[in-house]
Amino acid sequence: MNDLTIQIKNRGSYPILLRNDFSDLGTAVASLPDMQGRKICIVSDSKVASLYLDTISNMLSAYFDTVTSFVFPEGEENKTLQTVQDLYQHLILKGFERRDILAALGGGVTGDLTGFTAATYLRGIRFIQIPTSLLAQVDSSIGGKTGVDFRGFKNMVGAFHHPVLVYSCSAVFESLHPWDYCSGMGEIIKHGLIRDAEYYKWLKENSSILQHATSYKPGNTELHTEMVLRSDKIKQAIVENDPEEKGERAILNFGHTIGHAIEKYAYESLSHGMCVSVGMKAAAWISKERGMLSQEEYDDICHTLYHLYKLPVSACFVNTVMGISAEEILQTTKSDKKMEKGHVKMILLDRIGHAVICHDVSDKEILAAIKEILE
Repeated sequence: MNDLTIQIKNRGSYPILLRNDFSDLGTAVASLPDMQGRKICIVSDSKVASLYLDTISNMLSAYFDTVTSFVFPEGEENKTLQTVQDLYQHLILKGFERRDILAALGGGVTGDLTGFTAATYLRGIRFIQIPTSLLAQVDSSIGGKTGVDFRGFKNMVGAFHHPVLVYSCSAVFESLHPWDYCSGMGEIIKHGLIRDAEYYKWLKENSSILQHATSYKPGNTELHTEMVLRSDKIKQAIVENDPEEKGERAILNFGHTIGHAIEKYAYESLSHGMCVSVGMKAAAWISKERGMLSQEEYDDICHTLYHLYKLPVSACFVNTVMGISAEEILQTTKSDKKMEKGHVKMILLDRIGHAVICHDVSDKEILAAIKEILE
């Protein structure tokens, strides 16, 4: 078993449990402080609920007097304040109190929405993360960022609210769609690029096995577990040093500024992690043009993303099919929540394995990078 503990200054700690199945989920939740006689609400989307809700509900019913569930339609388009309001109403009608608990069973959409509800219902109640996607296991379930989209702007409304437990089960990879697995790999490669060159090298060396979800089978499970553990450790260290993104934590946004802008127009054509991959190419291109990365390093990043892990490094269809110009995408980057004093805060690389926060990237540079990924 692989366990980590996130230590948040002045806010306590919470465990991250990495398991091969759900067998000890009930005892893990029941062992949290002040669980006696509490209610628990499992929040899930319709797709994940069809796979795991009955199993998880039955497990938790042995430890809680009241186990209820709230299921919303799957999809990023439902990560809205309206869904949160519907969940509020469910909790009110079920008589949930401040010491009761929510359980986010699903991917990043479910985790973000549940966490935001927990942060705001009765001015804050507890919640746990049970991430069922690779992306959620290595990224969104850790660190306390919660939020919902607002009128098409991604994660514009949110709060920092840490879970009391993260329970990651690797068995979910067996039912994970290749599309969703690929999305998680975008964030995983990002971890190596921003913080750990040896990890990035390891990902390249093991790409033939790690590149697709169907490789999760007896004989390869240890590699997948090591991958999740190493990514979680990177995020753990960054979050502990900067829990509310006032400094270093911003490096986790490598590839996200332009990636989020592409995501706004890509709709269902590219997943979040795929858009991050395109955004990483753009950020690496700016890094190269500034002389921070060599041509060889830049080519290696593009090769790893596209050839080794089958991740996109172009979003040309956004321009050629949808008619969105580079200038429009540039303007969309300015509506990103990571803007600072009216300027786009870009994360660049000064070498593979080390990211830097840059406040002086010009519109001209960003526009040139956008044109590069639209080709």
